[in-house]
Amino acid sequence: MPIPTYNQLLRPLLELADKTEISRRSAAEEMTKRFRLSAEEAAQRLPSGEATTIRNRTGWAMTYLTKAGLIEKVVRGTYRLTDRGREFLAKYPQEITVSDLETIPGFEEAWNTRARRREATAVSPEESPVDMTSTPNERIETAFAQLREALISDLLAQLGKVDPFHFEQVVLDLLVKMGYGGSRKEAASVTQRTGDEGIDGVINEDRLGLDVIYVQAKRWKHNVGRPEIQNFVGALAGKKASKGIFITTSGFHDNATDYVGGLHQKIILIDGRRLAELMIEHNIGVAEVHAYRIKKIDSDYFEES
Repeated sequence: MPIPTYNQLLRPLLELADKTEISRRSAAEEMTKRFRLSAEEAAQRLPSGEATTIRNRTGWAMTYLTKAGLIEKVVRGTYRLTDRGREFLAKYPQEITVSDLETIPGFEEAWNTRARRREATAVSPEESPVDMTSTPNERIETAFAQLREALISDLLAQLGKVDPFHFEQVVLDLLVKMGYGGSRKEAASVTQRTGDEGIDGVINEDRLGLDVIYVQAKRWKHNVGRPEIQNFVGALAGKKASKGIFITTSGFHDNATDYVGGLHQKIILIDGRRLAELMIEHNIGVAEVHAYRIKKIDSDYFEES
């Protein structure tokens, strides 16, 4: 079944806390069993890889229950049901939602103010496909993913407009930023020694030039097939080279990737999307606008020595 939202976890967590003391880890494990999540669902993680989805949603549900005074911390990382929580369970025999928690005196104050909390999460269904039952982490990561996808699309559009020589310079800048070829000046002097025969560039794998990598950079609209890769491999053989990178702004046909998989030479294929992702990762052609840091309590700091 689908992974439950943190709204759907509120009542089950209260029921669990009524039976035993709980931690975020033990609660997530119990919720995994209760909702009969598959191994794949239980292992599903947030896009950042920070935590599993069920652990993240369980944690946020417990945070809401704590703010409402329905569970309380006993010792570090361990919670139990309060008298208010027991009364709340009796009052709401069916599913409990955050709207129900908002009726509890002091709940809004625990989140500072209603206006500030709603300002932080105010997104209309028309503005975002994110279900508002998603946790704040999920909403942030979904928004980040949407911005990243838009940036990838914009980068590919820009790469499609540059002339072939400029595109080769973009590729060179990226490889240098990734640690190949030493400095930009050193790498440029190497690529100037490029021959024809299907080779667009050659760059040192390391700064000392103990080995070289041959590069083919194609600003194409149609996908690259096996014939183009065979020509590249033939050019490598003519140079007695064993390593090459084939970069394109488009993609690769399956026959190209299958062909590369059976070669004894080490050939790396980088399609347009992967190229854009690497440019973003290494800050080539992009500029940082804002940086948001998400912090959490350092429990060790508050522990008595």
